[in-house]
Amino acid sequence: GRGAGVRESVRARALAPFEALAEAMGALRAEYGHGGHERDLVREAHMRLRLREARREFGDGVAVVCGAWHVPALAEAVPVSADRQRLKGLPKVKAELSWVPWTHRRLSRHSGYGAGIASPGWYGHLFDAPDRPIERWMTKVAGLLRDEDQPVSSAHVIEAVRLADTLATMRGRPLAGLAETTDAIRAVFCEGSDVPLALVQDRLVVGDVLGEVPASAPATPLQRDLARAQRTLRLKPEAAERKVELDLRKETDAARSRLLHRLCLLGVDWGEPTRSRDGLGTFRETWLLRWEPELSVKVAEAGVWGTTVLAAATAKAESQATRARALADVTDLAEQCLLAELPDALPVVLRALADRAALDADVGNLAQALPALVRSVRYGDVRRTDATALAEVAAGLAERVFV
Repeated sequence: GRGAGVRESVRARALAPFEALAEAMGALRAEYGHGGHERDLVREAHMRLRLREARREFGDGVAVVCGAWHVPALAEAVPVSADRQRLKGLPKVKAELSWVPWTHRRLSRHSGYGAGIASPGWYGHLFDAPDRPIERWMTKVAGLLRDEDQPVSSAHVIEAVRLADTLATMRGRPLAGLAETTDAIRAVFCEGSDVPLALVQDRLVVGDVLGEVPASAPATPLQRDLARAQRTLRLKPEAAERKVELDLRKETDAARSRLLHRLCLLGVDWGEPTRSRDGLGTFRETWLLRWEPELSVKVAEAGVWGTTVLAAATAKAESQATRARALADVTDLAEQCLLAELPDALPVVLRALADRAALDADVGNLAQALPALVRSVRYGDVRRTDATALAEVAAGLAERVFV
């Protein structure tokens, strides 16, 4: 009996903040109504119907994750018929569900609700540390600063821990928190400077950790194809920016380049091409890679073009070729098709290019279209792609410009 009473007491303490928040939201809704948004009433009716279904299947052991504003509405006794009537006549939309891995940096940003965790890296550390969280945190800081060639020793770690504990005692806290550790880091590691402290704030307090999604989570065919390609080519998505040098004479690097160019064509800008350290050689490419959470959403959206990266990029290139208005847009697309190695899309793009060039009498437009074609012809040799048709179109455009 006593054990049950203790468990009930612990449960009551755990739920107390939720009950207080629900009471506050109830007072706000009593004062301001539902906020004046008809859409909220529709959403809440749908929530109540789903909640009823869950209770019928699982009983009362159901947890609801929602915005605090909606809590009073979910507890309200509304007839099922009234909720169904409110949803009556809504258009049916086919939707697919997918999970997206999030990042610490994105957690720290303020969303449309004004939310944001200012220090996700710090809280992640507290969650994962098995013991001595302050000592382990100071050790992480020392490792980061030493990687950046800062003169940091184990003596710095010891003194920083002592100072953080002393500050916590002076401030009446049982354990040093982020404020105490930050003050100690500034004084001991950074010698009072905020410059190295900003590095600690960016890399550790916030951080670039990328979450994981289980393989069993629902995903579109295009997402699964991309995941297979990433594993095969050993291109792991990472939240931290990193530079990748590709030698296009090597098959694996050439395949990585094709994948990145195909994703760029689909609007999934995982990589950004930049100038190579060896200048303008056509057999080298340098990419800056950084995976942001919204890229997973863009991959899901790009699924309308096809079930594989190759098929989707081909279909989108063909569609863009038929809808392009300016001649330069089509020549840029031809270059993209060559870089991404889309042999099925290239003939469609070339036909569109010939049609636009035949109708365009503006010498400026014709000249503007030439550079992308010339680059494409140059890259054709390196990528072992037949660029004969492109060379003929480029020569024809050049002759028209001269005339």
